[in-house]
Amino acid sequence: MTTAADLSVADRLLRVLDHLEIERAHFAASMLADVTGLAQAHPERIASLTLICPPRLDPSALRALGARLLIIAGDQGRPAAMAREAATSLPEATVVWLSGYFSPPWADVVADRTADVETALLNVLSSDQPHGDSGAHGGLQGAVAGITYHSQGDGPPLVLLPLSLACSQWDPLLSRLSTRFRTVTLGGPELGFLAMLEARGRSAGYLSVVQRIMDVVKLRPGEVILEVGCGSGVLDRWLARYTTEPNRIIGVDINRYLLREATALAIQEGLADVIGFQEGDAESLPFPDNHVDVAVSFTVLEEGNADRMLAELVRVTKPGGRVAVMVRALDIPWVVNVPLRPELKTKVETPRGFVGAQGCADASLYRRLHQAGLRDVQMWPQFAAFEQPHTPQAQFAHGAILGALTAEETQRSGTRVSRKPWRAEPISLRSHFTAL
Repeated sequence: MTTAADLSVADRLLRVLDHLEIERAHFAASMLADVTGLAQAHPERIASLTLICPPRLDPSALRALGARLLIIAGDQGRPAAMAREAATSLPEATVVWLSGYFSPPWADVVADRTADVETALLNVLSSDQPHGDSGAHGGLQGAVAGITYHSQGDGPPLVLLPLSLACSQWDPLLSRLSTRFRTVTLGGPELGFLAMLEARGRSAGYLSVVQRIMDVVKLRPGEVILEVGCGSGVLDRWLARYTTEPNRIIGVDINRYLLREATALAIQEGLADVIGFQEGDAESLPFPDNHVDVAVSFTVLEEGNADRMLAELVRVTKPGGRVAVMVRALDIPWVVNVPLRPELKTKVETPRGFVGAQGCADASLYRRLHQAGLRDVQMWPQFAAFEQPHTPQAQFAHGAILGALTAEETQRSGTRVSRKPWRAEPISLRSHFTAL
């Protein structure tokens, strides 16, 4: 008997579509994992697919869509290079470039380029009108198979999936799209970057890295813990169970979408009285000086001004408190355990990722910690092994491997990398602990 927990993302989406009596719809998303299964198993349900600033692209999963595929991407930096590489293998797809735009996963693209995204979307949506949808649908909301939905407006159905880590998500366009389409906004922990964050935060390999840091921190009873850049709150929920004595936990994030989901998950697990979530910018924390005993931040300093974030972590921590920071290490090769020829193995193990112009994802963190006025600095590299091949986090890393290879290289390698289960240590993390 198949339980709700066993359902694939494609099966969950089908249940939502059937529940809403939608036979065929336009889809718009960012995370490829949200739509790959549906596109491969039920392409007839997809009138068109628009990928907006996708953080990973595997062309083999999209070729069947042909001219029904639209990719919207910034034309700057690593995200642009990835999109260009993928586009060469998708000759029928339309690619719209956002001039002068850098689009890592945290880019708030719909807010930043509202008119550009709307124009590109409407050009595609007007070309094919799905059938089988009628009646009034405004204001419908609920949850099916672990996916939340909110349907508004009338007309051809347009399904909007989460946009990576974008703070505003679809909000800047919802009212205008809903005047012409039946827009169905989806959410919940099974979709988007939320699914990836949740999977990573439950991974034994990743948790072993976090636990080592917290073991060195040595939490004391009654101390207040602040996590800056808490995302889905998965590590806050883990901390609530890890602490053997009562400790108040504050999770701060600039992303209102993630905070809403984090709050719902904490309530669902009965931890709302232990964890409090608050909106705040890591570069200007909404707390007075000397406010918490322990301040931690995991893989956040990559996304903004790392020195300013460190200064804020120090400012809000009491004298005698502790500050612990972890960043990705793009100066350390990946360890990828897939059967590839040596030259291809070298290619896929070349560090790659998304780092802001003033972010930190390398050993310069040690210097930055000292410059922030911290003492008794400890720092060590660690590997986080992702041992479950079918989780969203492993699939995200898998997409990075496939994205490093051309279609010809994948074919010549003699292995179906995209189909074969694998055990890997796909990202290396420098873990850093400091004491005030």
